Amino acid sequence: MSKIPVEKLNTSEPGMKKRASTGLRQAIYQSVWRWHFYAGIIFAPFLIVLAFSGSVYLFKPQIEGYLYKDMLTVREVGTTKMPPEGIIEKTTKAYPGTIVSSITLDDDPKSSYKMAVSRNGTSTTMYVDPYTGNVLGMMNSDKTFSAFFKKMHSELVIGGTFANRLVELAACWAIIMLLTGIFLWWPRNKAAIWGTILPRLSKPGSRIFWRDLHAVPAFWISLVLLVIIAGGLPWSGIMGGQIDKLANSTNTNTPPFASIFGAKPESVTVAKDIAEDLPWAAESLPVPASVLGGYVPLSINEMEAIADQRHVLKPYTITIPIGESGVFTVSTSHPTPGKDATLHIDQYSGAVLTDVRFADYGIMAKAISYGIAFHEGTLFGLANQLLGLIACMGLILVAISSYVMWRKRKPEGKLGAPAKPKSRKITIGVLIIMLACGALMPLVGLSILVVLVLDLFILRRIKSLRHWFSV
Repeated sequence: MSKIPVEKLNTSEPGMKKRASTGLRQAIYQSVWRWHFYAGIIFAPFLIVLAFSGSVYLFKPQIEGYLYKDMLTVREVGTTKMPPEGIIEKTTKAYPGTIVSSITLDDDPKSSYKMAVSRNGTSTTMYVDPYTGNVLGMMNSDKTFSAFFKKMHSELVIGGTFANRLVELAACWAIIMLLTGIFLWWPRNKAAIWGTILPRLSKPGSRIFWRDLHAVPAFWISLVLLVIIAGGLPWSGIMGGQIDKLANSTNTNTPPFASIFGAKPESVTVAKDIAEDLPWAAESLPVPASVLGGYVPLSINEMEAIADQRHVLKPYTITIPIGESGVFTVSTSHPTPGKDATLHIDQYSGAVLTDVRFADYGIMAKAISYGIAFHEGTLFGLANQLLGLIACMGLILVAISSYVMWRKRKPEGKLGAPAKPKSRKITIGVLIIMLACGALMPLVGLSILVVLVLDLFILRRIKSLRHWFSV
């Protein structure tokens, strides 16, 4: 039998290349989908909690304004406000054992003054009428509406370092889920508008219906969510420290001692250790010391005068010095970051030892300040709040639809994870990309290493688990 010419065997080469290219894309898709799937199964419940608590906290001014109206607003607007020193003296006489640590002065004639105090060892917030000095009400600082939802948002109500790290881990994985989700959603051909940027809702309950309720809203809110998450990371336990170090090392935070009038402070105490209502960029400012010289400490009234002379815009908080070498701190974190100010003032001479404004921030600190304001919904008022609410509600919808999709496709006796790609090179390549993300987000990197250890030494060695997880 004569041999078939070699040339004839190569006639299908273009088709083979096309199939190979399609197979490569499918392998990458499968590998990315597996990471997206497992991240969603683990972290979707946490993201629902974060989205719910965040959406409520966005409207803190309106909600607290309604709940605590009798404390936040005065009953009758007077003609002249009492000096803050007189208000504090009247309060401590009326409530023996009360130690005032700070007072917040507001320029709204209808607003009360807020004081942070300690009563019998309990951190308490007191509200006083600035015209009469009468206490309008008080609350345990840890049990207010905003305190509860802030704790839910940052520590899952449980509290403690572990819960805070878990929230950070979920937020970091949310970034990865958004990015991998966009990759999975991205149309591979010139598809119709339906299912790409608009959902197909003609068949309620179908798999396509739930797929589109998951993918399409996620696409539309992805950019807003990425900005919101990025705006919250500077407060996180691990990433927050890394961001602060990066800003300081690149001189894009507050320039070290740029607005400190005097020698470099030797104390390791930073502003957030002694004061409240601080802008993020000023939290780690080193605190100078008052010069001991046998002088009589100045009054809060004089601190108000100095702050006004320095054009610090109200509302601002005056924190009382701790100890003989302590300083007065005047601080304000305005909804509009451009109005931020942080001053440390010698308690004896009234000398302004530190004066840091938004103009002193580096480019990274300015960007972070705007990001935080957007995260809190204060950057551009009600529109910012509503945009944040839409993003949070969208995230909840995406999480719920993903659960329904999973239940619809989950086979009996298995988790229902996407099939593992056959190409080992693709699996390793995607893993390297994930590890690169882990290098930027340390908790993500640690969690990936934990998953790899579990996969190598437990899941692959136990037949039932190997079957369940499709490994």
